[in-house]
Amino acid sequence: MILIDGKSLTLQDIERVLDHSEQVALCKEAEKGILDARELVERKLAEGKIVYGLNTGFGKLSETTISSDHVRELQINLIRSHACAVGEPFSEPISRLMLLLRANALAKGYSGIRMELIQLLVDCLNRGVCPIIPGKGSLGASGDLAPLAHLALVLIGEGEAIYQGRRYPGIVALQKAGLKPIQLEAKEGLALINGTQAMAASGIIAYMEGKRLADMADGIASLTLEGLRGVVDAFLPLTHEVRGFKEQQEVAERIFTYLENSQLTTRQGELRIQDAYSLRCIPQVHGAIQQVLSYVRDKLSIEINAATDNPLIFPETDQVISGGNFHGQPLAFAMDFLGIAVSELANISERRIERLVNPQLNDLPPFLSANPGLESGMMITQYVAASLVSENKVLSHPSSVDSIPSSANQEDHVSMGAAAARHALSILDNARKVLAIEWICAAQAIDFRGADKLAPSTKKLYDYLRNRIPFAASDRSLSFEIEEMAGEMKGINAPFIWSHE
Repeated sequence: MILIDGKSLTLQDIERVLDHSEQVALCKEAEKGILDARELVERKLAEGKIVYGLNTGFGKLSETTISSDHVRELQINLIRSHACAVGEPFSEPISRLMLLLRANALAKGYSGIRMELIQLLVDCLNRGVCPIIPGKGSLGASGDLAPLAHLALVLIGEGEAIYQGRRYPGIVALQKAGLKPIQLEAKEGLALINGTQAMAASGIIAYMEGKRLADMADGIASLTLEGLRGVVDAFLPLTHEVRGFKEQQEVAERIFTYLENSQLTTRQGELRIQDAYSLRCIPQVHGAIQQVLSYVRDKLSIEINAATDNPLIFPETDQVISGGNFHGQPLAFAMDFLGIAVSELANISERRIERLVNPQLNDLPPFLSANPGLESGMMITQYVAASLVSENKVLSHPSSVDSIPSSANQEDHVSMGAAAARHALSILDNARKVLAIEWICAAQAIDFRGADKLAPSTKKLYDYLRNRIPFAASDRSLSFEIEEMAGEMKGINAPFIWSHE
């Protein structure tokens, strides 16, 4: 059981929730803070105090006072009006993660909502009610307003949700799960949508998939090194120790270990003095990508336990403070950085693909064809990889350097963090396909060299692929096979065969 209190949720906890191995519950110790904050909200309302989000309009309309008779209506109208996101819905893991992250943020005790609202979020998560949330429409400041409003619609019995694999109106999905919609009270609608949970949820999935892909890339690159009879001296520890980057040293060590007892790799001067950069500099490039992943992990680990709505309720000082914790700039930078790093993972992979297929750069059959000339072999796989990495170069333009005013210029600077996270996921999808192409091409090269000469560790990777994709003895469409192997690398629960231990 994962207990949420707004302070201690970890990425490891999130993985366990996403793979359905753990249920979630509200931590008892968090209840006092939640109740105290709610009591302060109700007291402010009883005293007739004008407080943003409780009895005022929103954004540019914050100077408009709302009578006590319309406080509930205000929250319902907020959710309905803001639920105008568009585009393909977020994946089910992202939507489920949004439920978890919003519940955890509210459990922190600074939002002024009732316990019942947090419990309904937790119940939806545990019982499999997954809101359908369109993926586009957030500016990444004032929170992920439009996407989170679609999540909130389901809680009030509106919108749509997936339950047991089928799409239902929100009220039906709740009923089938044995749940009832909630009637929002003062502050609760705003507390549900003022937050960074859409970009954070997308970012966590992107980080997890990016970390897995970066680790896999070391193994695939090792197989390529054998296919090209690479020089292993470049991976000896001395070179990397004098540079000083821990991640570079770790990548070099992993690759050197992958290649242990290989009969295909060479030593300096045997065939050539040194390899091209895409081979020789793998530790420097892949290591730098691991540094970016560490940075992203650090920012996400903070954000998943952050209070990101507005206003925030501080019962200990009797204050309700309007601030800007919903601004997604920290995540926007992190997601842009992640997208750039994964783009580079694909860029260097595409260069290795070129070295595998180009007869001017190796001693293998041209384009790895069993019958070159009559057949084109792997020629066009490099075209596809080149297309994908070129698309990534556009997608990796930083979203965080953009901003556009909204709400009549009251909200005059925004982060575009949700777009950054979405772009990172698209870049990952392309990068997986590029690495899949390299894996296929490397295996084809190995077949010309002799798979019996592989290192024991890389032989596992070769066998894994060959159990799914046969040697290309003649030309055939490889589209499905590229997609299949990219699919093998996707997701936190994908088979993991990349250990060289």
